[in-house]
Amino acid sequence: MKLTEDDKWLEPAKFVIEERYSRFLNHYEAIVKDYGSVYSFAGMHNEMGFHYDAMKRGWYFRDWLPRAKEVYLFGSFNSWEPCQYPLTRKDNGVWEIFLPDDADNNKRVLHNENVLLNIKSAKGWCQHLPAYTTYAVQDPITKSFTAVVWDPETPFDWDGDPHLKIDAGELFIYECHIGMAQEYEGVGSYREFETLVIPHIKSLGYNAVQIMAIAEHPYYGSFGYQVSNFFAPSSRFGTPHELKQMIKTAHLNGIYVIMDVVHSHFANNTLEGLNELDGEEGLYDIEGPAGVHPYWNTKLFDYGKLQVQQFLLSNLRYWMEEYHIDGFRFDGVTSMLYKHHGYIDYFGTLENYFGKDVNNDAITYLMLANTLVHGISTNAITIAEEVSGMPGLARPIADGGMGFDYRMAMAIPDYWIKLLKEQKDEEWNMHNLWKVMNDRIWNVKTVAYCESHDQAIVGDKTIAFRLMDKEMYHSMDKDTPSIVIDRGISLHKLIRLFTLMLGGQAYLNFMGNEFGHPEWIDFPRKENNWSYKYARRQWSLMKNDNLRYSFLLHFDKEIIALAKDKEILKQNFAHLLLCDEEHKTIAFQRGGCIAVFNWHSLLSMPGYNVPVTEPGRYRLLFSSDERRFGGFHRVDKSSIFFSSPCKTGQCITIYNINRSVNVFEKIEE
Repeated sequence: MKLTEDDKWLEPAKFVIEERYSRFLNHYEAIVKDYGSVYSFAGMHNEMGFHYDAMKRGWYFRDWLPRAKEVYLFGSFNSWEPCQYPLTRKDNGVWEIFLPDDADNNKRVLHNENVLLNIKSAKGWCQHLPAYTTYAVQDPITKSFTAVVWDPETPFDWDGDPHLKIDAGELFIYECHIGMAQEYEGVGSYREFETLVIPHIKSLGYNAVQIMAIAEHPYYGSFGYQVSNFFAPSSRFGTPHELKQMIKTAHLNGIYVIMDVVHSHFANNTLEGLNELDGEEGLYDIEGPAGVHPYWNTKLFDYGKLQVQQFLLSNLRYWMEEYHIDGFRFDGVTSMLYKHHGYIDYFGTLENYFGKDVNNDAITYLMLANTLVHGISTNAITIAEEVSGMPGLARPIADGGMGFDYRMAMAIPDYWIKLLKEQKDEEWNMHNLWKVMNDRIWNVKTVAYCESHDQAIVGDKTIAFRLMDKEMYHSMDKDTPSIVIDRGISLHKLIRLFTLMLGGQAYLNFMGNEFGHPEWIDFPRKENNWSYKYARRQWSLMKNDNLRYSFLLHFDKEIIALAKDKEILKQNFAHLLLCDEEHKTIAFQRGGCIAVFNWHSLLSMPGYNVPVTEPGRYRLLFSSDERRFGGFHRVDKSSIFFSSPCKTGQCITIYNINRSVNVFEKIEE
């Protein structure tokens, strides 16, 4: 395995890694033998649920309910009579019914009809939404969901939808939530996002949008992480057609669409979700206590069960083919990989990574998922949200890895929040800053970010609000002097560019944080009297030229442009030039740029020597201290810096201004 050849620390685990690969390969070959391919295996959505047969002129409906005693289909099409249309039990626990067109050749079940299943089990009668529901709507009074037959007369027109490609080192992700992407206190829509937010994303330079909470979920306050209907886009935000139009518009603007997919657990609801779908536990989940997440109060998939693998793999194929999704950010991968779900004090030992607590069935599933996704599209992107640092996670399967393209650098935002909570910036250690940003394996692509939605949910704050707090309410206008705001804006800029330039091969931002969105995120729930006050984005703040939010907005746009233009993320690591603890300065080179970060609260130093790798002339390319970014314009961008001999070889002499970053580049002769 190349994985162990590249990392000698893994040599003692060579046998386990080879066994992991063999387990996957044997299962993969068995699937190919029985189904022809993993792609065909992942086609269960074409069999289950509603499918109209034009030749036989009628609807087929199927669902997998192996322990059910009786099954009926009912809904608005038959005035909600629960026992009029019985299903017939077929092979392997699948139940089926054929609903022929009526005497006038009209479909017996029409577009937008509401339906449910009435199921008799050993426990009695219960009603459920089908497992492969492709659209569901919520009753505004009872709050319960029903499945909807989505069968528009005119299919969505994908003509002209471009096939995009993003190369390594060019991925800039704008993480978002459709429902909270509007300013009013309520739930935003796909249409609003399409017309208001996509142009904003494009203008900033991000080339991918990572969408949360797309799959239907009963509890809005779960942030979309308690999924009930895996094949249904949430009706809170609009119709399937409107989601498709939003995705097409994103593509036409050169923006990849990455879905935040939740295959780590599912909602414990019995009406809406998969829980006890055939009347008993242990259908899609693991039977008994092992099938309940001890901290999330959700149900856990049984990844060793063939039908569960088919369900989840079909789900990925469905989103890619039906909605033209370009990739997936897999949520909760740590919970999937380990039977303890990641709740231990310390990772980093071979026993932790390869011992008895590892969920081998989940690993095999994730390897199948990556095989499928990249088989459907070689341009697809898969990202793992994983905190343990599982070896091989984002390495090719043939090398002994699991096949993800990227892993999330989850330690970086945790580090920033810890620093801001526990230390004054005067106390920050420069060597630790450098170490945390570069603490990754050289050939593992990483998505760097200083804050996502996780760092701002209720009980926490955005970085901007943590830096400036209540001062943001009355001192953000450009005419009000405030040392708190000056400090906060300066550090906000430094933290973001430092993370972008050092933390990985891709970069992520959560919507609104590009302009320093204040406060926190809190979805409507009983504890806040079902308020939407903090489940929205105050876009008007960034548009108001009298407020300093516009400085941060311009800064974010320019650092994305800088990273793209100089191809900063295409180099795996930066080269450290200087780490000056006394003067709180770090200088490094990446992508042809020399960045000098002065974190000192007070000390600006004229005549400061910065080592360079090549002799020659240098120019100031970018400065966070420019007035357009809310700085004080203490450096002259027209200056030319000539290298000269120094103790370390060659140096340029600069004015090293406090709480700022200055980026230089060599002038080609």
